[in-house]
Amino acid sequence: MSKTWLITGASSGLGRLMTERLLARGDRVVATLRREGVLDALQQAHGERLLVLTLDLTDVPRIREVTHQAFERMGRIDVVVSNAGYGLFGAAEELSDEQIDHQITTNLTGSIQLIRAVLPHLRAQGGGRIVQVSSEGGQKAYPNFSLYHATKWGIEGFVESTAQDVAPLGIDFLIVEPGPTATDFATGLVHGTPMEAYEATPAGDVRRAVADGSFEIKGDAARTVDAMIAAADEPNPPLRLALGSSAYTGIKQALEERLQALEAQRAVAFSADTD
Repeated sequence: MSKTWLITGASSGLGRLMTERLLARGDRVVATLRREGVLDALQQAHGERLLVLTLDLTDVPRIREVTHQAFERMGRIDVVVSNAGYGLFGAAEELSDEQIDHQITTNLTGSIQLIRAVLPHLRAQGGGRIVQVSSEGGQKAYPNFSLYHATKWGIEGFVESTAQDVAPLGIDFLIVEPGPTATDFATGLVHGTPMEAYEATPAGDVRRAVADGSFEIKGDAARTVDAMIAAADEPNPPLRLALGSSAYTGIKQALEERLQALEAQRAVAFSADTD
């Protein structure tokens, strides 16, 4: 049976690939993007099975307007894919106030408001699924990506809590955590103003690795999208899905280190209880 999907950030990268894959198998897609005309060829090829709407996640009233329009036009949406976002690249004090505000407004607040906007519609239709595209960076952290990580760790906490709120209503979540993947993510990075003080730090090391191409990228975009679709099609997917060997090994190491540190604090933790 065909499904209907709402996908944000569908103009490029994983969102564009997912839109193409789903249309090719006969599903219907509402694709949102910031730039008009990017999906004109797909629109001509698939007609009414593709609805393209412009959306900037920093515009909360527009999020609600687009969400209402999507459900009204399609009747039912089975899967909402919160995919839109970008990376802010720089050590914390290298970033401007405006860059920080825009990163948080887009990646975190925008994703939260999208989920809030679709929940009433999903409740009204008796359920549905929300796929939140996060990153291995929602469970671990690289130098030079502090604000990007802040948004990904933040949205994962929001989703984990909200998933408990809405589970009795027939709504579930899937958090997708790809590792570094061969998309146009790197070309879309917004850069802070480099400071000499950070050249000999891990932030400088990561900056040079990205610039000279030595930052290892193992993930295949097409295989990542195929795995995302397959998981979203499952009747009972996991809450979190790591994609790529880098994501699996990086998240596993980060969790093991945190658990080891927590276990070492057991006596101190228990000592803070009341008698």
